[in-house]
Amino acid sequence: MKDLIELTREAVAALDLEVVDVERAPLGLLRVTIDRPFTGEGGLVSDIKIEDCERVSRQLSRVFEVEGIDYRRLEVGSPGVDRPLRTERDFERFVGERIDVRLRDAVQGRRSFQGVLQRSCEQDGSKQFVVEYQENKAETKRVAFDVTDVERAKLDPLLDFKGRKR
Repeated sequence: MKDLIELTREAVAALDLEVVDVERAPLGLLRVTIDRPFTGEGGLVSDIKIEDCERVSRQLSRVFEVEGIDYRRLEVGSPGVDRPLRTERDFERFVGERIDVRLRDAVQGRRSFQGVLQRSCEQDGSKQFVVEYQENKAETKRVAFDVTDVERAKLDPLLDFKGRKR
């Protein structure tokens, strides 16, 4: 699977896009999630268009055929509003945004936290991040973690009924 992810990343990078996720699903489905590379400004809402998905689909179909990758269907899409966060770069990109993070080990007696992602400091060569969350209405708490401590993480934006970020 690691080779498939690297192959997919290389093929998509040529189109000035980045791979967020590659997933093998039942019945031979290969699902690839793409986004625009982070340029340092904005970035909560993905601006992937259907044309981008079509270009990536055509490119990957050719590459996978040449490389002999076995799949029945290829699905290419954008990450959506609850975009997964996997790499340190993803966490850097979304500092200041609401996230939902589940840690591998309990911290402060819990593993799941929903709050605002903050940048912390660098410790022992790895970057630390902080989630600032509400314990109750009057008390704000913070939990620090390293990206390697994360079991799963995703954006958790507050949306109004018109679909816009609040």
